[in-house]
Amino acid sequence: MPKNKRPVARKSAATPAAQDDDDLVAQAMADLALDVAVPEDDGQALVSQKQEDLNRLILNALRKKNDDVLYDAIDRARYTDIPAYQLLRASIEEASGAIVMRREGAPAMEINAFAIPVFVHGIGGLKQDEAFADPAAFDALVDSLRSGGLESADAKVVLVAHAFDPREAARITYCELNEIVREVHASMTSKKLTAAPALDRTMTGWAPSTAAAAEPTVELRFLVGFALKRVDDPFYAVPADEARAEAYFEARMARYRAWTGQAAPLVRRCLAANPASIEINFLYQDLFFGAFEHGVEELATLRMMTQLNQALDASGLAPAQASALVAAAAADDDLVMRVSLLGQDGAVFATVEKPLDVGAELEAEIEDVRDALAAIGIGAVEVSAPAL
Repeated sequence: MPKNKRPVARKSAATPAAQDDDDLVAQAMADLALDVAVPEDDGQALVSQKQEDLNRLILNALRKKNDDVLYDAIDRARYTDIPAYQLLRASIEEASGAIVMRREGAPAMEINAFAIPVFVHGIGGLKQDEAFADPAAFDALVDSLRSGGLESADAKVVLVAHAFDPREAARITYCELNEIVREVHASMTSKKLTAAPALDRTMTGWAPSTAAAAEPTVELRFLVGFALKRVDDPFYAVPADEARAEAYFEARMARYRAWTGQAAPLVRRCLAANPASIEINFLYQDLFFGAFEHGVEELATLRMMTQLNQALDASGLAPAQASALVAAAAADDDLVMRVSLLGQDGAVFATVEKPLDVGAELEAEIEDVRDALAAIGIGAVEVSAPAL
C-alpha cells in the first residue's frame, strides 16, 4: 500500500469550521516541512525553530487523535516536494511511535514501539490457533532481545504474544500507535497489571489462508514489541564521528544477525505446533512504521518474482531465453516499477508492476529488481527512462 495513505477511510464528523482549521494546520505542516527540508537563505537557528514548530504541530495532532490532519499534511507534501514529504512522514512516524516521558526528579525515559518483520516458509499456511502456545519459547524470545544485544541490558522490553499479519498492521494509524505506546508505558510502569484496550483492538485476527493443504507458502508476520529505556542510555548513543558511527551500526547489524540464529528456533516454536515444518527469515528490526514499510516492500518483491515465474512457465520459455525491460512508471496517482518480459523475438509477453513510494530511490529500487531477476535466472536486463 502507498505509505502516505491513511489505512482506513476518512469519515470525519467535523464541522466546516473545524475542517477549515484542519486544512490550515495540514498546510502549515507541509510548508514547515518544505522550509526545513529545503532551506533557502534561512540561518540554522531559524531552520531549527521551524523544525520545533513542526514537531509541536505533529505532537498536538497526536494528542488530539487527529489522524486526518496528519495524513492530509503528508499528502500535501507528497505533491509539493519529495524531500519535504520524506522529512514530514519520517517526523510523524517517529513522533507517533517513540515518546519521551519526563518526570520531575527522575531521568527522562523513552518508550518506543518496534517491529521485526518475519517471513515464514511452510506448507499450507500458518494456523493462528497454533501460535504462541509455547510459553517457555515466548519467554526465552523476549529475554533474547536484551541478551542478544538488540536492546540495552538496562532497558525494559516487552513483546506482544501475537504475530501481526500485514492486514492487521496496515490498519494501525499514527494516532492509534501513539495511544498504544502511551497505554503500554502506563502498564510497564504500573505496580499492578493494567489493561491495554487500544492494543487489544488491533489484534483482529489473520486474514484467512487460501493455500491448499500441500501448497508451499511464504507469509509475512510482524513481531511487535516495546522498549522502555533512559534517554541517556549509552547503549543507544550514536557517535558523532562518521567513522565511529559507521562502526557502531556495523556492530549493531552483526549482533542482529547473530540474534536471528538464536531466535529462529524460538520463533518457529511460537508460530507452529510443529516447529520443524516452517522456516524463518528475518528483516531488520525498526520502529513500527519503518519495519512495516520494509516488510511490505519485500513482500511486493516476492509477489513480483512469483508473477514473473508464472509468466515464464506460461510462455514455455526458460529464464535464459527471456530478457527484461525495467522502468519506473506512473499508475494513476501512484508510482510503480514496471517489469516487461520479452521473448527471443523482442516481443513483450508479460508485464508485472511493483508499487513504489514516491520518495523511493530509483537507483536502489532498480538494483533490487535486477537482483530479483537474476535470482529467477534472467540476466539480460535493460533499464529505460522513467515513464512518468
